[in-house]
Amino acid sequence: MRWLNGGPGTRAGTEAYFRQCMEQWVTGGPLRAFGVRVGTQAALAGTIDLRFEMLGLASGQVNIAYGLYPAWRGRGLATHAVNLVCQYATAQGATQAVIQVDPENPASAAVAHRWGFTYATQLPDADGTRFDWYIRDI
Repeated sequence: MRWLNGGPGTRAGTEAYFRQCMEQWVTGGPLRAFGVRVGTQAALAGTIDLRFEMLGLASGQVNIAYGLYPAWRGRGLATHAVNLVCQYATAQGATQAVIQVDPENPASAAVAHRWGFTYATQLPDADGTRFDWYIRDI
């Protein structure tokens, strides 16, 4: 739970996030949120989002953030989802993708490595939490 935006969500917070995501799609804002779905029932396995504007991103960079529910981890779904959103980001004009990883989350770093991202630096976010930055041209 520590890598899910600081901990468990609330119903009100989740509803606000969904409203923000819908607004971003409608207005062409910098956030693009996707569900990761699998199987014939199209079960929701997790989420992945792109941020085309964010503190620390250079022109042409897009930030990728992903998370899978525990039952779906270890199946290559995050790696496949990163591939798909990189294709989308390229079509939207991005030239480089960034994945920020908590240094204590080796599973997330492994996803970045499998898709060819390389470690670039470690930087703090707005609240001072340090993240390893993995970067790849797309």
